[in-house]
Amino acid sequence: MRIRIVDAFTDRPFSGNPAGVLLLDSFPDDTWLQQVAAEVNLSETAFAHPLPAGGDADWALRWFTPTTEVDMCGHATLATAHVLHTTGKASGTVRFATRSGVLGATAAADGTITMDFPTSSLTPVPVPDGLAKALGAEIVAVHDTAAHIGDLVVELRDEATVRSLTPDFAALAALSSRGVIATAAAERPDGGYDFVSRGFFPAVGIDEDPVTGSAHTALAPYWSARFGREDLTGFQGGARTGLVHTRLRGERTLLTGRAVTVIDGDLHA
Repeated sequence: MRIRIVDAFTDRPFSGNPAGVLLLDSFPDDTWLQQVAAEVNLSETAFAHPLPAGGDADWALRWFTPTTEVDMCGHATLATAHVLHTTGKASGTVRFATRSGVLGATAAADGTITMDFPTSSLTPVPVPDGLAKALGAEIVAVHDTAAHIGDLVVELRDEATVRSLTPDFAALAALSSRGVIATAAAERPDGGYDFVSRGFFPAVGIDEDPVTGSAHTALAPYWSARFGREDLTGFQGGARTGLVHTRLRGERTLLTGRAVTVIDGDLHA
């Protein structure tokens, strides 16, 4: 069967966040899906199959890290929509049936894809014991996110602090159900983005995820409240980086980005 590796939230290869994408006729058993994701060994591998016409969604979609299935993934959804549109299997808006409800992905004439995701709730919480030490940085504020995300959004002092983090991943793994998103306002207002972030997910087998679309469903309301604007751009990453354009629409958040297929081959399994 066909397998593709797609770099998401970027317009050039070897940047952004890579995801595996497999288009299937149906979902095999979960053990096989997990084994393929472990073999691909990227932060997420997406599996999708078409659904009968006339329903609420067009494709069923699931996401697996190398160690577990997750409830939501932005970059692998973007990668899947990119594959569907570039191979002619879809046009306009694609509706995905997922563990987080129906998620839409709409392709524009300029090559961008906009995804429609649920906005995460944000609950202020005390700084967990050991978090500052695990990150190696002074913490400004901590917010917990909705259950389908399961991250801690951690505001740090400035962009330079976020970029220079070298966390203790073993310590971070015990501090949230999915991951820790470190974030700060952009240092320069004219730099092409409004805020920066880095995502650490050792609890689900990923030390650092380059560009985490789902995290921006929490980062968008967080920074929109701060800046008083609904449309923002986030810059995420350490060694690999990418941009996520966000638009807050109440209970929904629109995430826009680009993607590029880097590897297109056959899976013999």
